[in-house]
Amino acid sequence: MKLTLTDIAQLAALPVDTIIDARSPAEYAEDHLPGAINLPSLSNAERAEVGTIYVQQDRFKARRIGAALVARNVAAHLEGPLAGKDGSWRPMVYCWRGGQRSGSFASILEQIGWRVSLLEGGYRAYRRLVVQMLYEAPLALTPVLLDGNTGTAKTRLLELLEDAGVQVIDLEGLANHRGSALGARAGGQPSQKLFDGRLAQRIAALDPARPVVIEAESHKVGARVVPPSLWSAMKAAPVVRVTAPVAARAAYLADAYGDMTDQPDLLKGSLDLLRNLRGHETVDHWQRMVDARDFNTLARELIVQHYDPGYDRARVRHDMARPETVDLPALDDAALQAALPGLIEAINRASGAGAG
Repeated sequence: MKLTLTDIAQLAALPVDTIIDARSPAEYAEDHLPGAINLPSLSNAERAEVGTIYVQQDRFKARRIGAALVARNVAAHLEGPLAGKDGSWRPMVYCWRGGQRSGSFASILEQIGWRVSLLEGGYRAYRRLVVQMLYEAPLALTPVLLDGNTGTAKTRLLELLEDAGVQVIDLEGLANHRGSALGARAGGQPSQKLFDGRLAQRIAALDPARPVVIEAESHKVGARVVPPSLWSAMKAAPVVRVTAPVAARAAYLADAYGDMTDQPDLLKGSLDLLRNLRGHETVDHWQRMVDARDFNTLARELIVQHYDPGYDRARVRHDMARPETVDLPALDDAALQAALPGLIEAINRASGAGAG
């Protein structure tokens, strides 16, 4: 049976138990359908070998060699990760364009007796829908930007807002980056295509009639670019800004960046990236604070000398709309919870949704 995708929202309700990406590991790593597992019909090296034979030697020979490799690899999957699947299991298989690799894989599974689906058009059909949503058409969203200088707990506030039933898009979470010079996270960032796919899935799950809160980012989160359809919506969105005392922000930042303070060499390497902006003398001074483990003072100086001036310049450059403002006297969870009703009211006012 062939399944045809016409909307990203369909992915959440596909009538299958497992989505199998039959492409090579390199193709899968760059991007894949949400929740898909990689059971390659050809390895990276095998795909390159078969492709070279196909182009430079003989197409029939390439198909024959490729078929033998696919059969061998599918056999290994049947004896390995698929060994425990019973007769009721419903897989869906896809490759680059729904051709020979997925077709051969699905044929073997079907002969065993499983109810197998093939994705019409393969990965390319899915990617086309992502591009249409994020690069080619306006988004049907009512975004509200959550603005605030570094250390104002915006990421935690997004979590609390979502727990309270407010729609959010966590760009930093999707991009696995905190969006600043010191923002790298363990595991690195997804590829641009994988980031796009995650973002498209999130947007597809939203109710366009209700406001959605997005952290006020630049057009890039680390190395990942916010796609143009979303960026256009963000530039026109109303703003709610949270503020907090510098001392509270410094303490919050030192704690939130614990993954970096636990790795002083990594932190010092990230500070090195600021030398062209802040000068060698200043960065050397900050690195001595790392050696002394004086992270609160370091965070305070970074806020005052680096982050806050950068935010001020960005707001002038982007001509950001006059914001609703919510003052946060403290940034511990109890204080954030206490501030949540007022923040939600500000979001509703900004979006025009009213206090309810």
